[in-house]
Amino acid sequence: MFPARFDYFRPQTLEEALGLLQEHQGEAKVLAGGMSLIPLMKLRVAKPARLIDIGRLSGLDGIEARDGELAIGALARHAPLEESPLVREAVPLMADAAGVIGDTQVRNWGTIGGALAEADPAGDWGPVVLALNARLRCLSARGERFIAAREFFRDAYATALASDELVTQVLVPGPGPGATGAYLKLERKAGDFAIAGVAVQLAVDEQGVCREIGIGLGAVGLTPIKAVQAEAILRGQRLSEATLADAAEAAAREAEPVSDIRGSAAFKRDLVRALLRRAIEIALRRSRGEQVEAGHV
Repeated sequence: MFPARFDYFRPQTLEEALGLLQEHQGEAKVLAGGMSLIPLMKLRVAKPARLIDIGRLSGLDGIEARDGELAIGALARHAPLEESPLVREAVPLMADAAGVIGDTQVRNWGTIGGALAEADPAGDWGPVVLALNARLRCLSARGERFIAAREFFRDAYATALASDELVTQVLVPGPGPGATGAYLKLERKAGDFAIAGVAVQLAVDEQGVCREIGIGLGAVGLTPIKAVQAEAILRGQRLSEATLADAAEAAAREAEPVSDIRGSAAFKRDLVRALLRRAIEIALRRSRGEQVEAGHV
C-alpha cells in the first residue's frame, strides 16, 4: 500500500527544521531514519499532512564525552552506537541494546532519537535511558529544555515532546568508578519485538556493596518502566542471593504486562525476574574485567 498524500520538506539546517515544525504544528511528522514511521505511513496508520525530513542534517549524529556526560546526537544510528569504542567502554549496556534492535537494515538506518520519540512500549532504548538516568535535550524555535528520561514517556507512543520540538541529544551521566551494566531481552525470533527486556547499570565497591543502581524494564507496560522499588532494595546492600531475589520480586511487581500473542502476563513477570538477575550477573562479571556478551538471551 502507498502512503496518503503529503507535503515533503527537507530542511538544510536545524533552524530551518525548527521553523517548519513551528509553522506546521499538529500537521507534521519528523522523519529521521524512517524505520518506524514509513511502515506506518504505508499502512495508512499514520497520515501526516507534512513530512519534515531531518535525516541529513549535519551535526546531530555525534558521540562524544563532554562535561562529565556522554553526549549522543539524536541522529546517531544504532549500528555506529554498537560499534563505538567510547560507548562500549563507558556504557556497554547501550552497545548491548544497539546490537539487538531489529535487523541489519534497521540498525543501519534507525536512529536513537527517532526510536525514543516513537516511544514504542517494546522498544529497546527506553529501558536503557531509564537505567542510565539519561536526559534528553529538546529544541524548538522557542528555545531548549532538558527532559529527564523518567519524565519523557507518557503513554504508549506518547512522550513529553511538544509538537514543535525535536530531540537533539541524549545525555548520559558519566559512569562512576567501577560502574558498568548490561541489557538483555527475550524475543520469539531475531528481529522481533521483545517479549520482555531489562537494562541494568550498577557500581559495586570493594566491599561488595552496591553504590549505584539503575534498572529499566521494557515491553512489560504501556511505557518503559523505571523499577525504583527494585533499585531501592539493592542500593547500599551487598548483592547476596536473598537481596537479588527480593529485587527480582519487586521488579516483577513493578512490571505491568498484559497477556498477548507473545505470552501471558504471568510469563512476562517471570521473565523480568530471570532477566534482571542475569543482567546483574553479567554487569558484575564485566565489573571484574570479564568480556561477557549480552543483548539476546
